[in-house]
Amino acid sequence: LESPAFAHGEFIGAKYTCDELNISPPLRISGVPPEAESLVLVMYDPDVPKELRPSGMFDHWVLYNIPPTTTFFDEGQFEGALGYNSREEAKYTGPCPPTDYEPTTHRYFFKLYALNTPAINFLKAPTKEEVLSAIEEYVIAEAELVGKYDRLKTIREND
Repeated sequence: LESPAFAHGEFIGAKYTCDELNISPPLRISGVPPEAESLVLVMYDPDVPKELRPSGMFDHWVLYNIPPTTTFFDEGQFEGALGYNSREEAKYTGPCPPTDYEPTTHRYFFKLYALNTPAINFLKAPTKEEVLSAIEEYVIAEAELVGKYDRLKTIREND
């Protein structure tokens, strides 16, 4: 799992955050096992201040039932079904770390799972936890891409 917009461990451009267009970044998928029948993608921030969210976690994007032949998501585009982010919205919501809590730089994990089942079904849009629970026994491979974002730094640079 890679992005032409940022390298693993590097900063995600403001374009993909709440400070600009708030669209999903482009993603490149490769090396999917031939026996994979579907893919799942989740994006989350594990650096949320506990004062704001006791779990310390914010889920930004949940996609499931992605065709295993998918090799690229253009920015703002995706395939598959949408689950709920932590705002209980079935859509992508970009990085938007609070500026008045430390650390101001947050990490954003994009995790891709290859499954040996063609589809998982829900009666309503699922949460990340519901998707991960449903796929647990079907995961045959995983990939991870991590980006960072510091909203305070971006605001200061634009002043």
